Amino acid sequence: MGSFRDTLDFRALRFAVAFPVLLAAGFVVCALMLRNDLPNPVAVMWNADGGSSFAPFGAYAAGGAALIALSGWVTFIQAVPLSRPVVMRRIMMGVGLMTSLFMTTVLAAGLVGQSGVSDARLSHVDPIILAMGSGAALALGIVMMFAFKPDPRWTPEDDAALQSELRLLEDPDLARDSLRLWVHARSSVFVMIIVSALFPAALIAVVVPWLGALVAVAAVVGAGFLFARVRADRGGLQVFAGGILRVLAVPAVDIATAAPAQVKAADFGGWGWRHHDDATAMLVSSGPAVVVRKLNGRRIALSAGTQDSADKLAEILNRAARRAHTDGQPQQPG
Repeated sequence: MGSFRDTLDFRALRFAVAFPVLLAAGFVVCALMLRNDLPNPVAVMWNADGGSSFAPFGAYAAGGAALIALSGWVTFIQAVPLSRPVVMRRIMMGVGLMTSLFMTTVLAAGLVGQSGVSDARLSHVDPIILAMGSGAALALGIVMMFAFKPDPRWTPEDDAALQSELRLLEDPDLARDSLRLWVHARSSVFVMIIVSALFPAALIAVVVPWLGALVAVAAVVGAGFLFARVRADRGGLQVFAGGILRVLAVPAVDIATAAPAQVKAADFGGWGWRHHDDATAMLVSSGPAVVVRKLNGRRIALSAGTQDSADKLAEILNRAARRAHTDGQPQQPG
Protein backbone atom coordinates (compact mmCIF):
# COMPACT_ATOMS: atom_id res chain seq x y z
CA MET A 1 0.00 0.00 0.00
CA GLY A 2 2.86 2.33 0.77
CA SER A 3 4.34 1.95 -2.70
CA PHE A 4 0.94 2.68 -4.28
CA ARG A 5 0.61 5.88 -2.25
CA ASP A 6 4.01 6.96 -3.46
CA THR A 7 2.76 6.90 -7.05
CA LEU A 8 -0.07 9.41 -6.50
CA ASP A 9 -0.25 13.12 -5.78
CA PHE A 10 -2.83 13.09 -2.97
CA ARG A 11 -3.14 16.87 -2.92
CA ALA A 12 -4.22 16.78 -6.57
CA LEU A 13 -6.39 13.72 -5.92
CA ARG A 14 -8.34 15.49 -3.18
CA PHE A 15 -9.04 18.41 -5.48
CA ALA A 16 -9.90 16.10 -8.40
CA VAL A 17 -12.53 14.30 -6.31
CA ALA A 18 -13.96 17.19 -4.30
CA PHE A 19 -14.22 19.98 -6.88
CA PRO A 20 -16.59 18.21 -9.33
CA VAL A 21 -18.76 17.03 -6.41
CA LEU A 22 -19.05 20.55 -4.98
CA LEU A 23 -19.75 21.95 -8.45
CA ALA A 24 -22.48 19.35 -9.04
CA ALA A 25 -24.02 20.14 -5.64
CA GLY A 26 -24.01 23.85 -6.44
CA PHE A 27 -25.77 23.14 -9.76
CA VAL A 28 -28.49 21.15 -8.01
CA VAL A 29 -29.06 23.90 -5.42
CA CYS A 30 -29.36 26.57 -8.13
CA ALA A 31 -31.66 24.35 -10.18
CA LEU A 32 -33.97 23.94 -7.17
CA MET A 33 -34.11 27.72 -6.81
CA LEU A 34 -35.47 27.94 -10.39
CA ARG A 35 -37.83 24.99 -9.99
CA ASN A 36 -41.05 27.05 -9.61
CA ASP A 37 -40.35 29.04 -12.82
CA LEU A 38 -39.68 25.99 -15.03
CA PRO A 39 -42.16 24.03 -17.18
CA ASN A 40 -42.90 20.39 -16.48
CA PRO A 41 -41.34 18.41 -18.07
CA VAL A 42 -38.20 20.37 -18.97
CA ALA A 43 -36.38 20.21 -22.28
CA VAL A 44 -33.09 18.33 -22.45
CA MET A 45 -32.41 18.75 -26.18
CA TRP A 46 -33.20 21.58 -28.57
CA ASN A 47 -33.45 22.32 -32.28
CA ALA A 48 -34.08 25.54 -34.20
CA ASP A 49 -37.76 25.56 -33.23
CA GLY A 50 -37.28 24.91 -29.52
CA GLY A 51 -37.21 21.92 -27.19
CA SER A 52 -37.19 18.54 -28.92
CA SER A 53 -36.59 16.03 -26.08
CA PHE A 54 -37.97 16.23 -22.56
CA ALA A 55 -37.48 14.77 -19.08
CA PRO A 56 -38.77 15.38 -15.56
CA PHE A 57 -37.03 18.11 -13.59
CA GLY A 58 -35.60 15.63 -11.11
CA ALA A 59 -33.99 13.58 -13.89
CA TYR A 60 -32.50 16.75 -15.44
CA ALA A 61 -31.02 17.89 -12.13
CA ALA A 62 -29.73 14.47 -11.07
CA GLY A 63 -28.42 13.55 -14.53
CA GLY A 64 -26.76 16.95 -14.88
CA ALA A 65 -25.05 16.62 -11.52
CA ALA A 66 -23.81 13.15 -12.49
CA LEU A 67 -22.44 14.46 -15.82
CA ILE A 68 -20.61 17.30 -14.07
CA ALA A 69 -19.03 14.95 -11.54
CA LEU A 70 -18.10 12.21 -14.02
CA SER A 71 -16.64 14.55 -16.67
CA GLY A 72 -14.55 16.29 -14.00
CA TRP A 73 -13.30 13.05 -12.46
CA VAL A 74 -12.34 11.49 -15.80
CA THR A 75 -10.23 14.51 -16.77
CA PHE A 76 -8.84 15.54 -13.39
CA ILE A 77 -7.66 12.01 -12.57
CA GLN A 78 -5.11 12.24 -15.42
CA ALA A 79 -3.18 14.79 -13.35
CA VAL A 80 -2.89 12.58 -10.26
CA PRO A 81 -0.25 9.90 -11.15
CA LEU A 82 3.26 11.10 -10.36
CA SER A 83 4.63 9.04 -13.27
CA ARG A 84 3.10 11.50 -15.75
CA PRO A 85 5.26 14.39 -17.01
CA VAL A 86 4.84 17.60 -15.02
CA VAL A 87 3.69 19.55 -18.08
CA MET A 88 1.03 16.94 -18.87
CA ARG A 89 -0.23 17.00 -15.28
CA ARG A 90 -0.58 20.77 -15.39
CA ILE A 91 -2.42 20.65 -18.71
CA MET A 92 -4.81 17.92 -17.56
CA MET A 93 -5.59 19.81 -14.33
CA GLY A 94 -6.52 22.87 -16.39
CA VAL A 95 -8.51 20.82 -18.90
CA GLY A 96 -10.38 19.15 -16.03
CA LEU A 97 -11.41 22.55 -14.67
CA MET A 98 -12.48 23.66 -18.15
CA THR A 99 -14.50 20.49 -18.76
CA SER A 100 -16.42 20.52 -15.48
CA LEU A 101 -17.16 24.26 -15.67
CA PHE A 102 -18.24 24.02 -19.32
CA MET A 103 -20.56 21.11 -18.55
CA THR A 104 -22.10 23.15 -15.72
CA THR A 105 -22.48 26.13 -18.06
CA VAL A 106 -24.34 24.13 -20.70
CA LEU A 107 -26.74 22.62 -18.15
CA ALA A 108 -27.34 25.99 -16.47
CA ALA A 109 -27.95 27.71 -19.85
CA GLY A 110 -30.56 25.06 -20.62
CA LEU A 111 -32.43 25.72 -17.37
CA VAL A 112 -32.21 29.53 -17.52
CA GLY A 113 -33.51 29.45 -21.11
CA GLN A 114 -36.65 27.68 -19.87
CA SER A 115 -37.26 29.96 -16.91
CA GLY A 116 -40.64 31.69 -17.20
CA VAL A 117 -41.72 29.58 -20.20
CA SER A 118 -44.96 27.63 -19.83
CA ASP A 119 -44.14 25.02 -22.50
CA ALA A 120 -40.61 23.61 -22.85
CA ARG A 121 -41.18 23.24 -26.62
CA LEU A 122 -40.96 27.05 -26.87
CA SER A 123 -37.68 27.32 -24.94
CA HIS A 124 -34.10 27.80 -26.15
CA VAL A 125 -30.69 27.60 -24.52
CA ASP A 126 -29.81 30.99 -23.02
CA PRO A 127 -26.97 32.35 -25.26
CA ILE A 128 -25.68 34.88 -22.70
CA ILE A 129 -25.21 32.29 -19.96
CA LEU A 130 -23.59 29.92 -22.47
CA ALA A 131 -21.17 32.54 -23.84
CA MET A 132 -20.16 34.00 -20.47
CA GLY A 133 -19.81 30.61 -18.80
CA SER A 134 -17.74 29.17 -21.67
CA GLY A 135 -15.39 32.15 -21.60
CA ALA A 136 -14.97 31.87 -17.85
CA ALA A 137 -14.32 28.11 -18.12
CA LEU A 138 -11.59 28.67 -20.70
CA ALA A 139 -9.93 31.50 -18.76
CA LEU A 140 -10.01 29.69 -15.41
CA GLY A 141 -8.69 26.49 -17.00
CA ILE A 142 -5.67 28.37 -18.38
CA VAL A 143 -5.08 29.99 -14.99
CA MET A 144 -5.18 26.55 -13.37
CA MET A 145 -2.53 25.24 -15.79
CA PHE A 146 -0.13 27.93 -14.58
CA ALA A 147 -1.18 27.92 -10.91
CA PHE A 148 -1.09 24.17 -10.28
CA LYS A 149 2.22 23.14 -8.69
CA PRO A 150 2.79 19.37 -8.87
CA ASP A 151 4.35 17.77 -5.83
CA PRO A 152 8.16 17.79 -6.16
CA ARG A 153 9.63 14.29 -6.43
CA TRP A 154 13.18 13.02 -6.76
CA THR A 155 13.70 11.76 -10.31
CA PRO A 156 16.56 10.08 -12.26
CA GLU A 157 17.34 13.53 -13.67
CA ASP A 158 17.90 14.75 -10.11
CA ASP A 159 20.27 11.82 -9.49
CA ALA A 160 22.27 12.79 -12.58
CA ALA A 161 22.37 16.44 -11.50
CA LEU A 162 23.55 15.45 -8.01
CA GLN A 163 26.34 13.28 -9.39
CA SER A 164 27.39 16.14 -11.66
CA GLU A 165 27.57 18.55 -8.74
CA LEU A 166 29.54 16.06 -6.66
CA ARG A 167 32.07 15.65 -9.47
CA LEU A 168 32.42 19.44 -9.67
CA LEU A 169 33.03 19.65 -5.93
CA GLU A 170 35.72 16.98 -6.13
CA ASP A 171 37.32 18.53 -9.22
CA PRO A 172 36.58 22.29 -9.59
CA ASP A 173 38.48 22.42 -12.90
CA LEU A 174 36.04 19.99 -14.50
CA ALA A 175 33.66 22.79 -15.56
CA ARG A 176 36.55 24.65 -17.19
CA ASP A 177 37.32 21.55 -19.27
CA SER A 178 33.85 21.25 -20.74
CA LEU A 179 32.23 23.12 -23.63
CA ARG A 180 28.90 22.81 -25.43
CA LEU A 181 28.15 25.01 -28.40
CA TRP A 182 26.00 25.24 -31.53
CA VAL A 183 27.33 26.49 -34.84
CA HIS A 184 25.38 27.26 -37.99
CA ALA A 185 25.74 28.82 -41.40
CA ARG A 186 24.96 32.47 -42.11
CA SER A 187 21.29 33.41 -42.41
CA SER A 188 21.81 34.35 -46.07
CA VAL A 189 22.60 30.69 -46.82
CA PHE A 190 19.24 29.56 -45.44
CA VAL A 191 17.47 32.30 -47.40
CA MET A 192 19.18 30.98 -50.52
CA ILE A 193 18.00 27.43 -49.74
CA ILE A 194 14.42 28.65 -49.32
CA VAL A 195 14.48 30.59 -52.57
CA SER A 196 16.25 27.92 -54.63
CA ALA A 197 14.56 24.80 -53.22
CA LEU A 198 11.44 25.30 -51.12
CA PHE A 199 9.70 27.77 -53.46
CA PRO A 200 10.23 25.53 -56.51
CA ALA A 201 9.10 22.56 -54.43
CA ALA A 202 5.83 24.35 -53.68
CA LEU A 203 5.27 24.95 -57.40
CA ILE A 204 6.18 21.36 -58.32
CA ALA A 205 3.79 20.05 -55.65
CA VAL A 206 0.86 21.60 -57.52
CA VAL A 207 1.51 19.22 -60.43
CA VAL A 208 3.37 16.29 -58.83
CA PRO A 209 2.83 16.36 -55.04
CA TRP A 210 5.24 13.53 -54.19
CA LEU A 211 8.06 15.12 -56.20
CA GLY A 212 7.51 18.50 -54.56
CA ALA A 213 7.59 16.83 -51.14
CA LEU A 214 10.80 14.99 -52.07
CA VAL A 215 12.49 18.25 -53.11
CA ALA A 216 11.38 19.96 -49.90
CA VAL A 217 12.65 17.08 -47.73
CA ALA A 218 16.00 17.11 -49.54
CA ALA A 219 16.30 20.86 -48.91
CA VAL A 220 15.50 20.46 -45.20
CA VAL A 221 18.01 17.61 -44.81
CA GLY A 222 20.66 19.67 -46.60
CA ALA A 223 19.96 22.65 -44.35
CA GLY A 224 20.25 20.36 -41.32
CA PHE A 225 23.89 19.67 -42.19
CA LEU A 226 24.54 23.39 -41.90
CA PHE A 227 23.82 23.13 -38.15
CA ALA A 228 26.17 21.34 -35.79
CA ARG A 229 26.32 20.69 -32.06
CA VAL A 230 29.83 20.45 -30.60
CA ARG A 231 30.69 18.75 -27.30
CA ALA A 232 34.20 18.83 -25.88
CA ASP A 233 35.36 17.62 -22.48
CA ARG A 234 38.11 15.54 -20.92
CA GLY A 235 36.91 12.51 -22.83
CA GLY A 236 37.49 14.16 -26.20
CA LEU A 237 35.42 15.67 -28.97
CA GLN A 238 32.01 14.89 -30.44
CA VAL A 239 30.21 16.68 -33.28
CA PHE A 240 26.55 16.14 -34.20
CA ALA A 241 25.21 17.25 -37.59
CA GLY A 242 21.82 18.87 -37.21
CA GLY A 243 22.29 18.44 -33.47
CA ILE A 244 21.28 14.74 -33.76
CA LEU A 245 23.51 12.69 -36.07
CA ARG A 246 26.99 12.09 -34.65
CA VAL A 247 29.49 12.52 -37.47
CA LEU A 248 32.73 12.99 -35.52
CA ALA A 249 33.99 11.33 -32.34
CA VAL A 250 37.63 11.79 -31.35
CA PRO A 251 38.82 10.35 -27.99
CA ALA A 252 41.22 12.63 -26.15
CA VAL A 253 43.93 9.95 -26.21
CA ASP A 254 43.99 10.12 -30.04
CA ILE A 255 44.50 13.90 -30.18
CA ALA A 256 48.01 15.22 -30.86
CA THR A 257 47.25 18.95 -31.00
CA ALA A 258 44.33 21.29 -31.57
CA ALA A 259 44.69 24.81 -32.92
CA PRO A 260 42.25 27.63 -33.80
CA ALA A 261 42.38 28.71 -37.43
CA GLN A 262 40.64 30.71 -40.10
CA VAL A 263 39.63 28.15 -42.73
CA LYS A 264 37.98 28.13 -46.11
CA ALA A 265 35.38 25.42 -46.53
CA ALA A 266 36.58 24.83 -50.09
CA ASP A 267 39.96 23.67 -48.75
CA PHE A 268 38.18 20.77 -47.02
CA GLY A 269 35.76 19.86 -49.79
CA GLY A 270 32.93 22.31 -49.00
CA TRP A 271 30.25 22.82 -46.39
CA GLY A 272 28.81 20.04 -44.30
CA TRP A 273 30.37 16.71 -43.37
CA ARG A 274 33.28 15.98 -45.71
CA HIS A 275 36.19 13.59 -46.21
CA HIS A 276 38.93 15.32 -48.20
CA ASP A 277 42.44 13.90 -48.66
CA ASP A 278 43.80 13.34 -45.12
CA ALA A 279 41.08 15.41 -43.42
CA THR A 280 37.57 14.94 -42.12
CA ALA A 281 35.58 18.14 -41.69
CA MET A 282 32.28 19.37 -40.37
CA LEU A 283 32.14 22.97 -41.53
CA VAL A 284 29.01 25.07 -41.68
CA SER A 285 30.79 28.07 -43.16
CA SER A 286 34.20 29.51 -43.82
CA GLY A 287 35.74 31.39 -40.91
CA PRO A 288 36.75 30.57 -37.31
CA ALA A 289 37.37 26.87 -36.81
CA VAL A 290 39.49 24.39 -34.90
CA VAL A 291 41.86 22.02 -36.69
CA VAL A 292 42.66 18.89 -34.68
CA ARG A 293 45.65 16.74 -35.59
CA LYS A 294 45.40 13.11 -34.54
CA LEU A 295 48.30 10.88 -33.60
CA ASN A 296 47.83 8.89 -36.82
CA GLY A 297 48.42 12.03 -38.89
CA ARG A 298 44.83 12.71 -39.96
CA ARG A 299 43.21 16.11 -39.47
CA ILE A 300 39.79 17.04 -38.13
CA ALA A 301 38.33 20.45 -38.94
CA LEU A 302 35.16 21.84 -37.41
CA SER A 303 33.49 25.23 -37.33
CA ALA A 304 33.62 27.04 -34.01
CA GLY A 305 31.28 29.99 -34.62
CA THR A 306 33.48 32.78 -33.28
CA GLN A 307 37.19 33.27 -32.71
CA ASP A 308 36.73 33.24 -28.93
CA SER A 309 34.89 29.91 -29.14
CA ALA A 310 37.63 28.51 -31.36
CA ASP A 311 40.33 29.56 -28.89
CA LYS A 312 38.44 28.07 -25.93
CA LEU A 313 37.66 24.83 -27.75
CA ALA A 314 41.29 24.36 -28.80
CA GLU A 315 42.49 24.96 -25.21
CA ILE A 316 40.07 22.38 -23.81
CA LEU A 317 41.06 19.75 -26.38
CA ASN A 318 44.77 20.34 -25.76
CA ARG A 319 44.32 20.02 -21.99
CA ALA A 320 42.23 16.87 -22.48
CA ALA A 321 44.89 15.36 -24.73
CA ARG A 322 47.70 16.12 -22.24
CA ARG A 323 45.67 14.65 -19.38
CA ALA A 324 44.85 11.50 -21.39
CA HIS A 325 48.48 11.00 -22.44
CA THR A 326 49.78 11.63 -18.92
CA ASP A 327 47.26 9.31 -17.23
CA GLY A 328 47.71 6.69 -19.91
CA GLN A 329 44.02 5.82 -19.60
CA PRO A 330 41.87 6.53 -22.65
CA GLN A 331 38.51 8.10 -21.88
CA GLN A 332 35.34 7.98 -23.89
CA PRO A 333 34.11 11.28 -25.43
CA GLY A 334 31.13 12.80 -23.59
